[in-house]
Amino acid sequence: MADELLAVEAVKKYFPIQKSLLSRQKTYVHAVDGLSFAIGRTRTIGLVGESGCGKTTLGRLLVNLEKPTAGEILYHGMSTSRFSGREWQDYRKKVQFIFQDPYSSLNPRKTVYEIITTGIRSFRLLRTAKERMARAAELLELVGLSAQYTHHYPHEFSGGQRQRISIARALALSPELLICDEPVSALDVSIQAQILNLLNGLKKRFGLSFIFISHDLAVVKYVADIIIVMYRGKIMEKASSSRLFSHTAHPYSRALISAIPQPVLTRQKKRIILQGDVTTPVGSISGCCFRERCYMAEEICAREEPSFKQMADGHYSSCHFARRVAGEG
Repeated sequence: MADELLAVEAVKKYFPIQKSLLSRQKTYVHAVDGLSFAIGRTRTIGLVGESGCGKTTLGRLLVNLEKPTAGEILYHGMSTSRFSGREWQDYRKKVQFIFQDPYSSLNPRKTVYEIITTGIRSFRLLRTAKERMARAAELLELVGLSAQYTHHYPHEFSGGQRQRISIARALALSPELLICDEPVSALDVSIQAQILNLLNGLKKRFGLSFIFISHDLAVVKYVADIIIVMYRGKIMEKASSSRLFSHTAHPYSRALISAIPQPVLTRQKKRIILQGDVTTPVGSISGCCFRERCYMAEEICAREEPSFKQMADGHYSSCHFARRVAGEG
């Protein structure tokens, strides 16, 4: 695709673990297990799932904080595994990461000016301190903070303000893609809405693309064009935001949607209770990885892994009974 910015092709990430100090045998945790998707320009993909499903590991793979065990990550059609030093430098400028915790992600010993201009100085984008100061002030105002805060330290700010500083830092290198790892989960609900509105505004103003990682489907619904539901390192369902909620085609997606708090005045839908947890499996497992918690599981689920089948244009589900779940069969 001409407008394709980043593509993930059959990417896997396995972490080795040793059973004991005396044992030489190693087994592997399948944190990311064969993920494939692509993101176009000015689009937002939401990655959603419970803690431990592999969302953050995927984010770290995309910014080269982890190396994939298998598969390829393509940037503008070129595999990052074949990048030269110069190409990696360009990639790091154009793909930026916003971390979950606004308290630990900012260096407490550096001023806001130093934090925001770290990348600018590393890549030698602006020559003089005066130019860097002007850029830092511009970025602060862009994210809704006063330029007078450039010489303040992180401890002088609230959580929401710190996250705005993190966003300003990410914007300093004029990126094309922002990977946001639970950027509002540590914030109060009222502040969450402000940060989400800020990100949406920046997307429209600068034509940014986002990969938005979250465990909260309600938040992802608000910001994402496409939603990918993950479980145990695999994709369970992928669809546009509106279709995922109107034609849910996987029991896990339906369970997550049923857990979203509903206003008291609206008619409550029956909540689906999931048994067990999302612990990432050690080694490969047969059949459907969700079968042990699925309220629709049958014999075939233990015997065969479901294919990732197309339900409609852009809508895919990894379930033997996808059409039954969606009410189409």
